[in-house]
Amino acid sequence: MTFIDQLRAAERQNRSLLCVGLDPEPTRFPARYRNDASKIYDFCAHIVDATAELAIAFKPQIAYFAAHRAEGQLEQLIAHIRRVAPQVPVILDAKRGDIGSTAEQYAIEAFERYGADAVTLSPFMGFDSVQPYLKYHGKGAFLLCRTSNPGGDDLQNQRLASVPGEPLLYEHVARLAQGPWNLNGQLGLVVGATYPAEIERVRALAPTVPLLIPGVGTQGGDAVATVRAGWREDAPIVVSSSRAICYASAGDDFVEAARREATRTRDALEAAKS
Repeated sequence: MTFIDQLRAAERQNRSLLCVGLDPEPTRFPARYRNDASKIYDFCAHIVDATAELAIAFKPQIAYFAAHRAEGQLEQLIAHIRRVAPQVPVILDAKRGDIGSTAEQYAIEAFERYGADAVTLSPFMGFDSVQPYLKYHGKGAFLLCRTSNPGGDDLQNQRLASVPGEPLLYEHVARLAQGPWNLNGQLGLVVGATYPAEIERVRALAPTVPLLIPGVGTQGGDAVATVRAGWREDAPIVVSSSRAICYASAGDDFVEAARREATRTRDALEAAKS
């Protein structure tokens, strides 16, 4: 199946729009693992096991592994996801963006070394920095479009006088992803949950591409507003929550607490579809 096929199948099987983000911070681990970077895999595997039937996708953030020399644990974790949740695709949150020859190596890293089903990318070096990822049949790539951080306005909300209609930069990225850049039919866009009006605008400009929407939970994004702005029956959305799930409890009940929070978020997202 292609990545988008995987998303649709996971949405149906798990009745979910929830993407569980995996951002391991050893200083926030429960007492038995706290400050021990060698336990990153163990902690994340517990979160995966607790949420495998609740997720449309898992999204490990590569920096949280690389900062602790835990890339091997990331490989181990993705292999674990394949075993316990083969129906749930893996989005490698890497936000890569570099020239074509280097992008080819990053694509090998994402799709061959780690075996991810999709990857996040920065599109701001242009199409040749995206194209190497599109050579992998069926693999997905999410382009940063309208991100949830306040500094996103510095570039994404600026008008492009050189483009007909003078669109905002994020609007131009959305049109490119819907149209000429989408060579393999697997491109998606990253749009923050903290900007529901912009989610609706991106959906209007890119009616069929999947949207990866971070920012629900700790960052304050509204689940109901997010779904109503972006979800369509023929266009998946992937609503990511990381810290609110992973660190729902700092105690020995962290697994049960993660499952409770994931269930609550999954159910809220599902209810907003009706």
